[in-house]
Amino acid sequence: MHSSSLGRPMPAASRRTVLRGIGGAAVLGAGIPLLSACGGSGTAADPKTVSLGSNASDAVPKKAFAEIYAAFTKQSGITVDVNTKDHNTFQEQINSYLQGTPDDVFNWFAGYRMQFFAAKKLATPIDDVWQKIGGNFPEAMKALSKGADGKYYFVPISTSLWGVFYRKSVFQQYGYEVPTTWDQLVALCKQMKKDGLVPFAFGDKDAWPALGTFDQINFRTNGYDFHVELMAGKASWTDAKVRTAFDHWAEILPYHQEGAVGRTWQDAAQTLISKKAGMYLFGSFVAQQFTNKADLDDLDFFAFPEINSAYGQDTVEAPTDGFMLSKAPKNKAGALKLLEFLGTPEAEQIYLKSDPSLVAASNKADTSSYTALQKKAYETISGAKHLTQFMDRDSRPDFTSTVMQPALQKFVRDPKGVDSLLASIERQKKTIFASA
Repeated sequence: MHSSSLGRPMPAASRRTVLRGIGGAAVLGAGIPLLSACGGSGTAADPKTVSLGSNASDAVPKKAFAEIYAAFTKQSGITVDVNTKDHNTFQEQINSYLQGTPDDVFNWFAGYRMQFFAAKKLATPIDDVWQKIGGNFPEAMKALSKGADGKYYFVPISTSLWGVFYRKSVFQQYGYEVPTTWDQLVALCKQMKKDGLVPFAFGDKDAWPALGTFDQINFRTNGYDFHVELMAGKASWTDAKVRTAFDHWAEILPYHQEGAVGRTWQDAAQTLISKKAGMYLFGSFVAQQFTNKADLDDLDFFAFPEINSAYGQDTVEAPTDGFMLSKAPKNKAGALKLLEFLGTPEAEQIYLKSDPSLVAASNKADTSSYTALQKKAYETISGAKHLTQFMDRDSRPDFTSTVMQPALQKFVRDPKGVDSLLASIERQKKTIFASA
């Protein structure tokens, strides 16, 4: 199993991409150097150095994390030896990486994705760290940081939000109102099309963005509990509820940018920036693409509209990134000190100063420097009844990468034949979830 947004995401560009399957590392190994720890397997531990495996290969998060590690070194005298790999490569090879000689600490994702490695004994519990940092986090974040055994394995640092992003000036220009129901959303799509806009920017070349579209429609249609059961392999993909979710998606698919499977999410974002598209269902890290301040100030979002009044808009997708301790860290004492530092509001504030597309996981972090967009994201996440993590984090990554990503791309290319597609997903799901 392995990887992703993430959507993913990770706080960046391809933050959320998922691995290509259990054999991902072996298949990719031919063309890409496999992940390995900085120090190699034979070197003795240096008490003044902690090694860290990083997936933060995009410029913005890479710089933000470098500033955190510099602050930690200044405070502790311990150097952080960062081993950065391309985001997608990191995801695809993490299983073999963690089974080999990994770095002391590594970037990873909250929730199911963390629990998988904890259950495999490929990570070390960090309850002692949480005794010191626990007061910095709300209950929802604490829950996301625990393994199935009730022990802590994860230190969250940042979270993003998935919503429908739009340009305020475009809505003002055309007199659009933010839709809160499905019927209002469909009517808005029709009006945008009449006005010569692409209603929804969409790029699914990397195969994970469509996972986020399905998540929104599914938990709005069928509620949080059913969504969680479906992601965990407990509910059936041939359930009529799933078919209803796909019927809703099929209704708005014609209002999505054509040729999505050949377009990256970054290119899709450009159509929102250039005001050719009216909306973009995506993660808040889309803000990283808005390099002009005036454009960024014009960016806003709304929660995906209500589909079923029984569930309203009570669920928010908020993928959370952070750090874990590997199975046998060479410098455990130094690694624990680093994790404690990473769990402080100070570390989060350093990060967010460099990457304003995300919000702090801690409820003690200073939010006074937040942009209007960050404040709104923070309030939306804080006020949610339920938080989800994104399909490739809430389910088995081998299932989402080898089954769901190609299946949803097939649906996007041709929304007919949903029943046979769902039957195929269910068959493959049973096989994968039956395996260890």
